[in-house]
Amino acid sequence: MTNNDILRSVRYMLNLSDAKMVEIFKLAQCDVPVADIQAWLKKDDDAAFRPCPDVLMGYFLNGLIFYRRGKSEDAPAPSIERKMTNNIFMRKLRIAFDLKTTDIPDVLKRVNFTVSQAEIGAIFRKPDHKNYRECGDQILRNFLKGLAMIQRPKSEKPA
Repeated sequence: MTNNDILRSVRYMLNLSDAKMVEIFKLAQCDVPVADIQAWLKKDDDAAFRPCPDVLMGYFLNGLIFYRRGKSEDAPAPSIERKMTNNIFMRKLRIAFDLKTTDIPDVLKRVNFTVSQAEIGAIFRKPDHKNYRECGDQILRNFLKGLAMIQRPKSEKPA
């Protein structure tokens, strides 16, 4: 999945305005103009569409963690990754939504997608671990849909 897809999904699931998106970036010490956010949220075939850079997506996800859970002065800020992967997206979203690894299969079951606890554990391991597994687009897409169903229970299923 692209950074833009994830931005669109998170915006939909939390019903965020452009101003709130700017605020989330600011929570991670990153100033992003509204025009950039609007360009990232456009459909891929729109002439005004621009891809969201990995580094800025890292700032957004860290800001999302602070927005959802609060910023702790005692704990160090999460690192900003230069290259985003689906595994990093899953990890940061799990933290932002205060989910345990054991909650992930329940989120995926909401969209009729079954994954074993061992597979989920492998996704959250460090890349140099022997049981590490890359998170595929299908798992991440279904995880985002499941989260949207939890966050917006009264709305229709996300597209």
